[in-house]
Amino acid sequence: MDKINNFDELGLSDEILEVIKKKGFEKPSPIQTLTIPLLLTNEKDIIGQAQTGTGKTAAFGLPIIENTENNGITQVLVLAPTRELAIQVAEEMMSLRTNREIGILPVYGGQPIEGQLRRLKRGVEIVVGTPGRILDHLKRGTLRINQLSYLVLDEADEMLNMGFIEDIEKILSQTNKDKRMLLFSATMPPRIVKLAQKFMGEYEEIKVSPKRLTVDLTDQIYFEVNSSDKFEALCRIIDIEKEFYALIFCRTKLKAQHLGNALSDRGYDAAALHGDISQNQRERILDQFRKKRIRILAATDVAARGIDIQELTHVLNYSIPQDPNSYVHRIGRTGRAGKRGTAITFITPSEYRKLMHIQRTANAEIRKEKIPKVKQLINMKRKRIIKEISEIIEKKTFDDNLPVAYDLLGDHKPDEIIAALLTHAYKDDFSPEKYAKIRDVKGRTDKDNYSPDQKGTTRLFIALGNKDNFTKRKLADMIKKETKIDSRLIRDIKVYDNFSFSDVPFAEAEQIIKAFRRMGRDNKPLVVKAKPEEKKVKPNFSRSKRKRR
Repeated sequence: MDKINNFDELGLSDEILEVIKKKGFEKPSPIQTLTIPLLLTNEKDIIGQAQTGTGKTAAFGLPIIENTENNGITQVLVLAPTRELAIQVAEEMMSLRTNREIGILPVYGGQPIEGQLRRLKRGVEIVVGTPGRILDHLKRGTLRINQLSYLVLDEADEMLNMGFIEDIEKILSQTNKDKRMLLFSATMPPRIVKLAQKFMGEYEEIKVSPKRLTVDLTDQIYFEVNSSDKFEALCRIIDIEKEFYALIFCRTKLKAQHLGNALSDRGYDAAALHGDISQNQRERILDQFRKKRIRILAATDVAARGIDIQELTHVLNYSIPQDPNSYVHRIGRTGRAGKRGTAITFITPSEYRKLMHIQRTANAEIRKEKIPKVKQLINMKRKRIIKEISEIIEKKTFDDNLPVAYDLLGDHKPDEIIAALLTHAYKDDFSPEKYAKIRDVKGRTDKDNYSPDQKGTTRLFIALGNKDNFTKRKLADMIKKETKIDSRLIRDIKVYDNFSFSDVPFAEAEQIIKAFRRMGRDNKPLVVKAKPEEKKVKPNFSRSKRKRR
């Protein structure tokens, strides 16, 4: 296939191409280039091997929306492993809609079911949901999937890892055979291949090589800060940096707009970019950003796609990315063209584990830094001003102002004149009152390296106990053997009749849970994170009281 550089070469309608133009997509990603023509011109099912963050949603969403009728019948079912991904996919597909009123509904647990029932009753053409909630609706009879045109399994390997494969098979068994099925997965374990062979017809395989998960010229750091203090922390970081030409990523359109407005109000050259901005506004903002008239751009992931600016000094994750690939995709916007850049991530205390997962999976070295103190900021500003004025003196670029200087020297002392000029030029820049206080993160000390809620550890529930002939030593040895984790990190082991508990650092806890995922009874994991109520379990000594001698 010849190399495709534009969306108008893929066979999409003018109506869809107009939507793509409004969203600011400039050229299709590899997975889009491979998938869209197949969906538009071929009748085969599709297996696509591609990572998260490669543009999969638009790859299947654009042709599916092109071929979906507004008739109130559910024609498309997209299965996703998590509610976050279900919401993300649904929102992305909504943004790809043309002027046709195609109903798109995200369906997931943890949300009141009544609203979903009302929408389904009115009729929805595209349903995006998690396996558990989809099965719930099928059992209730509130969702019919026997007239599907398309069924999409998104991130199939993740659904396998989360134990959803049997639920998926139950769902697939209730669908009509003449649908087209699309399966997307970052990896292709045997169980996924078996699923494809059982439920898919003749299929095409497409594969996109994963992106390199390292960014050599980007210094990666993170700051732990309370959510309410993020803006103040951002302002301090901007002020302490010598140069700050940055793209700041926000999770929602509302947050991006709010941040852009707040930065402008604070006196920074800033703007916001998101899906609610018209194409003309978008082009004007990007032109100003490229010319550095705007130096800070707050944007959503979707709105930032297609932005290609070589000279960014910083990328800042105001909201932590949803997954490692999104993280790599974001921070890849700086440290380009042989220039070094800085990637900054803000996390709240509860997001520490998510950051550690990103760090491990993306093979990234993300170091912790402290929010600059007000005294540091003022000292830094003074040093910069001294340097700038010294350079002006050395270059003798002050001749036009010499007459004013002589007039001032005739009436005042030199030190008073300089101090007055600084006050006139910089006003309250040296005033500590310019900066609001930032609260210490609750429960933290400077020496802490882990999340504060449990002093940096995760409490693990282990489905083995005295009845299985396990002691503290045997449990520690078993974990060390399977994971190669230093046994000194496996602390506070409590062994009861049928189960046990242990505290381990967050990063090691993830390793242990993964290692023992398939070793439990009745297809249940052997080791899981303890629930809050389980952490309070007290030993029952009624059967094990020792006789006093």
